[in-house]
Amino acid sequence: MSPTSLHIHPGETVTSEMLEPLPPPIRRYLSFSGVVGKPWISTARVCYSGKFRTGADKPWMGISARQYYTTQPAGFSWNARFKMAGLPILFGQDTYKNGHSRMLGKLLGLFKVVDGSGREVDLGTMMRYLQEMTWFPVSYLDERITWQAVDDHCAEVTFTDYGTSVSARVYVDDGGRMLSFIAQRWGDFNGNPSIQTWATPFCSYAQFAGLTLPAVGRGVWHLSSGDLTYIDVNLTEVEYNCAVPNF
Repeated sequence: MSPTSLHIHPGETVTSEMLEPLPPPIRRYLSFSGVVGKPWISTARVCYSGKFRTGADKPWMGISARQYYTTQPAGFSWNARFKMAGLPILFGQDTYKNGHSRMLGKLLGLFKVVDGSGREVDLGTMMRYLQEMTWFPVSYLDERITWQAVDDHCAEVTFTDYGTSVSARVYVDDGGRMLSFIAQRWGDFNGNPSIQTWATPFCSYAQFAGLTLPAVGRGVWHLSSGDLTYIDVNLTEVEYNCAVPNF
């Protein structure tokens, strides 16, 4: 089967007929999410909390984050605060705009400890944006997204933006729940950028802003040295078609 791409216009309401060309697992997933009868999502605000670590031998830190997304064009602005023993020790920023990204980390909000950009960072951030569309799933019907059937429980998704593409596989159960998102993604491992297997298993779903979204999930690197779970998140707030700051 050839790849399938749709184009839902801003302001247009999603119908069940619009989902028919998609691979069966993706039709189930989007129906389960509740996009049918909903309008296009132009912007989103997402907040979550949880824990994060930078390596298997590193301590867990508490994380709270607020992220703004745009879909036309694709972009996001992420701001996070990391805590240890209840005290904020690190502030993180990540942006994706016009096909490029930049990652910043400041110790105590003052001293720069991370400043990442370049092609590898762009590709890794594009993959992150593609995965985080699970929090505004109408965007999986965008013309920049193509779907290729693998089997009745798996499909390959590709996101193309500014002439660059990233792809992943999504796994969906019989009820329409996306179970995991798995890709080959660029990451930085102790200063050594490389492509590794990256997965985001979803643990539970809940209702937010009229849609059924993954509410609890993890980020896992499948490395030759063993699996590294580096983040656990709990979704706390979602708002659609809201005002977003310039980034």
